[in-house]
Amino acid sequence: MTVPTAHPEAIPVGILTISDRASRGEYEDKGGPGIISALTDILACPWRAVSRIVPDERPAIEAALVALAEAERCSLILTTGGTGPAPRDVTPEATEAVCERILPGFGELMRTASLREVPTAILSRQLAGTRGRTLIVNLPGKPSAIRTCLDAVFPAIPYCIDLIGGDRFETDPAVCAAFRPKA
Repeated sequence: MTVPTAHPEAIPVGILTISDRASRGEYEDKGGPGIISALTDILACPWRAVSRIVPDERPAIEAALVALAEAERCSLILTTGGTGPAPRDVTPEATEAVCERILPGFGELMRTASLREVPTAILSRQLAGTRGRTLIVNLPGKPSAIRTCLDAVFPAIPYCIDLIGGDRFETDPAVCAAFRPKA
């Protein structure tokens, strides 16, 4: 198991929590730590979390995504929160605005995996897309749902990032068998 580290070769991974209450300090962020916990199990390469918390406001989400992709040079950004049908849930719209390409299969697979656990998964609007050499994936806010979704899609994430020219992610095959074509 690899833990987030300050190792000089550690790959930066953007973790963006979208929550009005957490951004004001009124609510403990559980989504960001849920992502960190899952990545600690899944990844077998040195990595470090670059975490941010922003309110459910589209300009703030867009600015944070751009900063994580460009200034922090994260090849992977995982968001948590703001993917439901409520009026303030604007994470998918903000993500789509900053991405060059949308990858619908990620959202389809996350909803399919989540439907095995809860019928309200059909209300989820998670999506994924690319911005330059960065893959952005929207996840739900609940830690158990985060893990369900990451377990479903992470086998494709390292190869996707390879294809867009990002950092090379290695997984622990006992936890997540990442797919890469045989040479």
